[in-house]
Amino acid sequence: MAEILVLDDVLDAGVLIKKILERKGHNVYVFDEEEEALKYAKEHQIELAILDIKLKKLTGIEVLEELKEVKGDIKAIMLTGYPTVETARQAIKAGASEYCVKPIDKEELEEKVAKVLTS
Repeated sequence: MAEILVLDDVLDAGVLIKKILERKGHNVYVFDEEEEALKYAKEHQIELAILDIKLKKLTGIEVLEELKEVKGDIKAIMLTGYPTVETARQAIKAGASEYCVKPIDKEELEEKVAKVLTS
């Protein structure tokens, strides 16, 4: 299955996503610090990044832009608890394939991950 990086400023949210996606056979690596996630992504093969838009130091969109610089083919799903048209527009412009609203719906997440990985 896929190598997936999850970055969320709330570690428990990332752990929940990890549990959901590991049941589908994916390898999931969870981070709550932007620098650690970026370092890991640069040193390892990651197919999909699941990024919260609101983080501690950067935005998820800024992290995605940095990831795209070093791994142009990385796919991304953005997460937010505060959905707006503007954040959705920014996420898509930065290269995100999908957008999920928190709280995470298990079936929606599984469907979007499968869709993004096969596109």
